[in-house]
Parts: sequence; structure tokens; C-alpha cells
Amino acid sequence: MSYAMNLICRECGAEYPTQPLNVCEFCFGPLEVQYDFAQIKNNVSRKTISNGPNSMWRYSQFLPVDIENSIDIGTGFTPLIHAKNLGKQLGLDYLYIKNDSVNPTFSFKDRPVAITTSKALEFGFEVLACVSTGNLMGSVAAHGSKANLDTYVFYPQDLELSKIFGAAVYGSKMIAIEGNYDDANRFCSELSDIYPWAFVNINMRPFYAEGSKTLGYEIVEQLGWKAPNHCVVPGASGELHTKVWKGIQEFIDCELIENTIPKMHLAQPEGCSPISSAFKSKSRQIQPIKPSTIAKSLAIGNPASGPFSIDVLNQTHGSAEIAPENTIIDSIKLLAETEGIFTETAGGVVISSLIELVKKDKIKKDETVVAFITGNGLKTLESMGEINQNTVSCMPNISSFDLVKSNLKF
Repeated sequence: MSYAMNLICRECGAEYPTQPLNVCEFCFGPLEVQYDFAQIKNNVSRKTISNGPNSMWRYSQFLPVDIENSIDIGTGFTPLIHAKNLGKQLGLDYLYIKNDSVNPTFSFKDRPVAITTSKALEFGFEVLACVSTGNLMGSVAAHGSKANLDTYVFYPQDLELSKIFGAAVYGSKMIAIEGNYDDANRFCSELSDIYPWAFVNINMRPFYAEGSKTLGYEIVEQLGWKAPNHCVVPGASGELHTKVWKGIQEFIDCELIENTIPKMHLAQPEGCSPISSAFKSKSRQIQPIKPSTIAKSLAIGNPASGPFSIDVLNQTHGSAEIAPENTIIDSIKLLAETEGIFTETAGGVVISSLIELVKKDKIKKDETVVAFITGNGLKTLESMGEINQNTVSCMPNISSFDLVKSNLKF
């Protein structure tokens, strides 16, 4: 069963019933789900969690949906890989990659969308909609199909074609918006006031955001019920960064793990780094920008959870890194060549930021580090350019092969 009680404002603490609401009517602060943690503490243990399904639903008591009502396409409990090869190059003994690119639609977005779709059915919605920079739209389309809901996805018109195809295949209604993500988001906020739809990341946002907590739960369990010393998390809206920390914190509060506080590092690309820039200037105020980055899944110039992400950085003594645009593709290649993991551009931002953290001596050799890879590289093939290194033509005979072999860089 779910132990969710109500919604509460993250700014002023005002409480609301469990409804499709996302903004406090008193201070306009964002709402989030509040739980009965006393009951969770009494009824949940490491054993009960371990006996659950090998998916994100093993943590159902910490989520706002009853598991009996869940829309489950197999999301969660993704690999936590000891990255020995990359770690050796960087001088880290305990570097781990949380590979969430192997979820059903190949990104971490399946976690929050599974929650939102399930809750939309509980509320009686017939239409599921979202505004997306790419990964979310594919997940909404897939979950909407599974739930027999009509689905609409709105996205910036310059999005990668692979992400557009990855949502269209499920039969969703696709609407390309002439503008960037923030333009599309403003438009969809207007639509949500007119149409009785479940907008995943607008009126359903409090429930949507809860799905990302399961990443925090999983890494703790996979590390043997202990928190890492460092987490390196990509930043777009800032919500994922805050929710990974929230998941770890809830396990601490419920005495499932020791009170070890990981440093929660944020990774943003140079062409869209409003949260990192604000943190570096010692401000909680986010200055909106117009994104210009190859990491389109992180291209949110006015991040809704930016101030809360900065709060997490301060609480955990984390760092906010800005990955130069010209390092992102090389970082994708580095992860692929060392660990056999092909990530999208957001993952390149994470690895680039990880490298900088090591260079700045903010991560020590014997500390446990988890780098979060949130999307699959097949979604952003256009950003890779032409792959011609190690590629030559050869006739199907030995003499031809011997002639060209010297041109290959093994």
C-alpha cells in the first residue's frame, strides 16, 4: 500500500489534498507529496524491500501509487556497474556507473512517467500529455499506450529526429513547437488550464517528480545498503538532482541505512548552465537563459527546481560543474571505449564533469562515486558527427586486408 497522505508546499508548508495540483495558491511555491513516515518505518525493512519485484515497484511504500494500480512496463532496478577501466584512467578505485539508459524507453524518465500514468488513471484522466526535450516524450507515449490513454507530446522543433521517432512509433499525437523548451512549457501551462488532461510535468508534477527518488533507493541497496560518498547527476530542471538526494535521505530517516551524507554534484553543459552559474555566484536566484547546447535533454533555460537544487548543493557540500561543449562528445566516447556504455549527450556532460571533479581534487581515490547515466546514445546519434576513425574499406581477401590494416588505429 501507499503511505502518501497529502500534498505540501515546498516553500511555505501549506497542505493540500491529493489532487492534480502543482502550485501553492498562497505563495505559488511547488507542491510535493507528503508521506506517513512513522508508518513506513514500522512496516518497511530491508527484507521487505529485497523481497519485492526486481523493478522500481519494490519501493512502492515510498511512492504515491498503490502497486495494484501501477502501470508497469519493467522500469527500474537497472545495473550499477563498477567502472574499473574508467576508474583506473581517472585514478578512482570505487567509481560506479548507474546505467539508467537500459530502461524500457532507454532513459530514466520511465521512472517518473510510470508513477504519473498510474496516478492519472486513479484520477480518471483520459488523456496523458507532456512537454519534453526528448526522453520524456518517448516514455509518455509508451506508458500512455500501455494504459490505453490518448497521448499528446509537445516538443521544441529542433529536437533530434531519433527522439521524435521514438515517441511517434507508439501512436502519440506529435506537436512540434516553434521555439525552445521554455516556450513550449509556457504554452502547455496555458493548455493545462483549458483541457482536462493529465500533463505529466505540469498539473501532475508532484507525482511525476516522486519517481526519480527510486534512483536514490536503488544505488543505496546495490551498494550493500550504504550511501556513496559522491553522486554526479545531470541537471536540466534540477528535479532529478533533488530527488536522488531525497531518496537517500528518506532511507536515512527510516533508519534503513547509516546517516552518511553524499556530496550531490550537479553537471550542466556550458550552453545551458543556469543552476550551476547561480550556485557559483553564491545565489539562489536563477537567471533564465536561452539554451544553446548539443545536450538538448538538458536544455532548460528556466529550471523550475533550480533553487531547490542549489539548496541540495549547499546541504550536501556538493559542487556545480559546467561541462565545456567541446568535451561532451569526447566524454561519450571515453565511457563507451572504457566501459562499453553508449550514452546520450547528457551522459557526456556527466563524465566531463566527473573528470573536472577529479582534476580539482574534489573526489579522492578511495571514495565511492556514482555517476548517473540517464539516457541511451542511440537517441542522439546526430550529435556524434561522422564516425570515420578506425573505418576503412577492404576487399574480401587477405592481401587487401594487409594493405589497409596499417591505416587502422587499434
